[in-house]
Amino acid sequence: MNDMVVKLTSATRTARPPGTAALPPVEVLRPLRGTAPVIIASPHSGRAYPERFLEQSALSLDLLRRSEDAFMDELYASAPAAGLTLVLATFPRVYVDPNRSADELDPLLTGDRTDPLTPIRSPRAHAGLGVVPRLGADGLSIHSGLLDRAEIAHRIALCHTPYHAALEAEIARTVDRHGFAILIDAHSMPSISAPGIDAVIGDRHGVSCAPRITDAIESALQAQGLRTRRNTPYAGGYTTERYGQPDHARHAVQIELNRALYLDEGRVARSGTFDSLRWRIDAFLASIVAIDWVEKLA
Repeated sequence: MNDMVVKLTSATRTARPPGTAALPPVEVLRPLRGTAPVIIASPHSGRAYPERFLEQSALSLDLLRRSEDAFMDELYASAPAAGLTLVLATFPRVYVDPNRSADELDPLLTGDRTDPLTPIRSPRAHAGLGVVPRLGADGLSIHSGLLDRAEIAHRIALCHTPYHAALEAEIARTVDRHGFAILIDAHSMPSISAPGIDAVIGDRHGVSCAPRITDAIESALQAQGLRTRRNTPYAGGYTTERYGQPDHARHAVQIELNRALYLDEGRVARSGTFDSLRWRIDAFLASIVAIDWVEKLA
């Protein structure tokens, strides 16, 4: 975001003094030594909000932040020390959603008329949840008016394109080194989404990942006392659709953690159980590194 002034919330991972360069749209944190064929990506934990966006938004910063997968970057922060690559979007999902295709455009956001007989290609975009979202948490309108196509194209070029270029490069590098790559797309879900479930593992109903890899990831979560479910209500988004290609040595799963485990959802603040979950995620990551993934693919 080098052409934007950003507002760093009090929870921002790396605070920058006034006058210094803004955060890049994506951070890639590689392990210093020892590697596993696993990449952790966090597309929705970014909290560097452009000042101009905040000034023009119909919502307060507090309400905008309810759309974040808050603190996923912190919960998975030990990934590089464990031997895993960590890819982080620093921009907020209400500005650009990297878990959407660049062409998932919401016609209502620009005021475009659509032919009622034209099939809906992207139900997510038509529901207000396109690559540039129209709606935030609780179905509230993010923008005070329409956006022009130039603004949308600018945001995509500034955030979406470099995020996926970095993620694609890390996956290719991992395939070159290990012969295959496993992507874990890290998200959080509102507690009402799956009551009684701590983590939902999405592999697009077996399409985006080899079954034994999904089984191993789920078992590693369960070993930390987390109650799991597969694909309901989240089977995976654009990231798992794009990168989950088992026939081409690329495997992808989405993990949704229940926000009740670590978050005061109304205040978007760490709860008293945050550290407890972080320790469990640390142990989960360590166990992922210890798995013989070649054997799982044999």
